[in-house]
Amino acid sequence: MKFLHDLFQKNEHMFLKGGKLEKFYPLYEAQESFLFTPKNVTNTRVHVRDSLDSKRLMSMVIVALVPCILYGAYNVGLQMAKAAGDPTDNIAGLFGSGFLQILPIIIVSYAAGGVWEVLFAVLRRHEINEGFLVTGILFPLTCPPDIPLWQVAVGISFGVVIGKEIFGGTGMNVLNPALTARAFLYFSYPQQISGDLVWVAVDGYSAATPLSAAAATATGASTTEALAGAGYSMSNMFWGAIPGSIGETSAFACLIGAVILIACGVGSWRIMASTLGGAAVTAALLQAFAGPDALGMLSMTPWEHLVAGGLMFGAVFMATDPVSAARTTTGQWVYGFLIGFITILIRTWNPAYPEGVMLAILFMNIFAPLIDHQVVQANVKRRLSRAT
Repeated sequence: MKFLHDLFQKNEHMFLKGGKLEKFYPLYEAQESFLFTPKNVTNTRVHVRDSLDSKRLMSMVIVALVPCILYGAYNVGLQMAKAAGDPTDNIAGLFGSGFLQILPIIIVSYAAGGVWEVLFAVLRRHEINEGFLVTGILFPLTCPPDIPLWQVAVGISFGVVIGKEIFGGTGMNVLNPALTARAFLYFSYPQQISGDLVWVAVDGYSAATPLSAAAATATGASTTEALAGAGYSMSNMFWGAIPGSIGETSAFACLIGAVILIACGVGSWRIMASTLGGAAVTAALLQAFAGPDALGMLSMTPWEHLVAGGLMFGAVFMATDPVSAARTTTGQWVYGFLIGFITILIRTWNPAYPEGVMLAILFMNIFAPLIDHQVVQANVKRRLSRAT
């Protein structure tokens, strides 16, 4: 590494102001920052809150995503083997085939999004932020394993440009860029991004996800029985050996990621807890007050809602985005609870879109600044009233 560091230092003058490659300084700085500790750091104590800088924060999110990535690769291989009628007892083989299926998706996501990151950094003459390391992996994890690669490129481009750069770049985006990319694909190519035919990377094979099976439950019927009839139980939905998006199927893997984020102080446990709590409370109330002739989806238990679909993944990795989420303590409780509440409402009352968590998070991203504003104003009024 010393040789590489010396090589960087030797050619640094070419990228500084007045050098031949001045325009490409963001690329030089990005490599130096990624591989080594930057030599230009903040000297004052004004901005210091803890030992986590942007590089370490984003790196810990990547570490927390590793369980979802690894299990996602295994599960994709498992679903492919089941669809093809092949043996499913070779774990290493299943992981290998699944990893080869998802690797091009991840590469295209980083490559296409990285081009836009570099372009805007060069035009604006600012550093390439580490935030794209997270966006570039979060987006493919929310996609089906057989998504066309051109859609990956189009989706991540929309997420980076419209979801982030149009607002001024990292730290200024109102919406979560990865979810913005996912929403764009969902509404632009609904038949290719959702439905029964896209979750298993084998041509001509149909596989309904738990939520689509639950959404198809007849009026007055039990969702639990419908899920059991489709081959789904609390156990396989919790562990994640089911059709679904690459990184969202395993609630267990998401919980491991949640522990890592909370232990490192990166993710807000308040948002995670309130999101899951809001979903569970809403689902329980709807189930309790649903009549015998109510929509079948209303009979889905809170526990089934928590482990089905992308709710757990969204609560842990998407809702906790430090830029687009609420920042005040009280605001985080309100923000998370409303995400869970809206998710269940969308799932139960809109059979055309049985997931819900993506739209719920994006909707609350818009209202997060307003929530924080109201919390701050309430604190100001409370202090003023005590002073008088």
